[in-house]
Amino acid sequence: MTLSQRKRLIAPLALLGAAGIALAGCGAPGAPSGGGGGGGGDVDGETVTIYGTIVEAEAELLDESWADFEEETGIDIKYEGSQDFETQLGTRAQGGNPPDIAIFPQPGLFADFASRDFLVPAPEEVEANATEYWSEDWVNYGTVDDTFYGAPLMASVKGWIWYSPAKFAEWGVEVPKTLDELNTLTATIQSKTGAAPWCAGFESGTATGWPGTDWIEDYVLRQAGTDVYDQWAAGEVPFTDPQIKTAFDSVGEILLNPSYVNAGFGDVRSINSTAFGAVAPALAEGTCALTHQASFLSGFYPEGTNVAEDGDVWAFILPGETEGDVTVTGGGEIVGAFSDSEATQQVQTYLSSPEWANSRVSLGGVVSANSGLDPENAQDPILQETVKILQDPETTFRFDASDLMPGAVGAGTFWKGMVDWVNGASTDSVLTQIETGWPTE
Repeated sequence: MTLSQRKRLIAPLALLGAAGIALAGCGAPGAPSGGGGGGGGDVDGETVTIYGTIVEAEAELLDESWADFEEETGIDIKYEGSQDFETQLGTRAQGGNPPDIAIFPQPGLFADFASRDFLVPAPEEVEANATEYWSEDWVNYGTVDDTFYGAPLMASVKGWIWYSPAKFAEWGVEVPKTLDELNTLTATIQSKTGAAPWCAGFESGTATGWPGTDWIEDYVLRQAGTDVYDQWAAGEVPFTDPQIKTAFDSVGEILLNPSYVNAGFGDVRSINSTAFGAVAPALAEGTCALTHQASFLSGFYPEGTNVAEDGDVWAFILPGETEGDVTVTGGGEIVGAFSDSEATQQVQTYLSSPEWANSRVSLGGVVSANSGLDPENAQDPILQETVKILQDPETTFRFDASDLMPGAVGAGTFWKGMVDWVNGASTDSVLTQIETGWPTE
């Protein structure tokens, strides 16, 4: 299972919202008008197949999100989700039996299929929607060799630092505005409480270690900048580069410090045996003061926990080196087509529109970087904040680097390296071992 699949599947049903919420698309309140369909041909009765990694309850919400579009156009959308998406899609494409549309969780995988001429270029309507409603960074993820093949779909923002507003008030501390201030905050809380401020969990079955990669990615982007981050994700800057080691050292100041972790769970090595979602109850109960995790953590808090700026728990984005630096990592999907039929193009165009974004987001559990999305359609307050970050023109966004790397690295040696690092292996040896995962020409 890829990292993107793992992170999508782990979100609990509580995050998905009530199934009875009305659709926001197709004229419902909060949904911008226009851009909902492509072409004008007769497609009534046509079937369009879509294949992706989204399964179970989330797949049901996908079906619900485009129900009005199906009724309006007469197109029957058949969605199939699989946890073996990457392998099966390759087999089907090579065998001449691909779906009409695939929802790719990794830009690297999307680019691979486009470069091998499996995908068809996106129609003009889709490119127009992408250009109007997404940032240049997002449009670039759908562009391969100067040809635009697909628009983004959903999105996420990582690097949230969760905390208790009441505890912050009790301790007389404030949300930090820089990485240096975060370190000062950590030391202050430790001195006031005499306990480790941070709790962390890397355990995730066969994907154990992935929460650690998110830590490193956040620090590489903030400390080394976008150019180095992009080159690192592409394998042009090796893990053994001093700039990547700096990120490991900075994260290690927290995660490898026995005075700072692992609140409520044990010593530093307990991070590897602590389930990533188990930190949520600990933070809600006050056992730990700080934890680093994506927005989906809100679904792991005990029932009745008030997630709000003045509630039981809240979160702020990991700050940058300088105050006001809004730099974030995240994930999402890119929609690519194997067919250029009229019905397929109309579905592509709808999925790239604000109508679909508002429809799906109003059902709960996800957000989109589509600028036509009304943030109020996101039911969860952290998801509302996520939409605002994604829509802020001052935000610098970069896709999760491990999802951009080959699976042998991003979901292989990188995961394993984080586990070894927490278990006490030296940073230099870990970096060297991770780098061996890169395929050789």
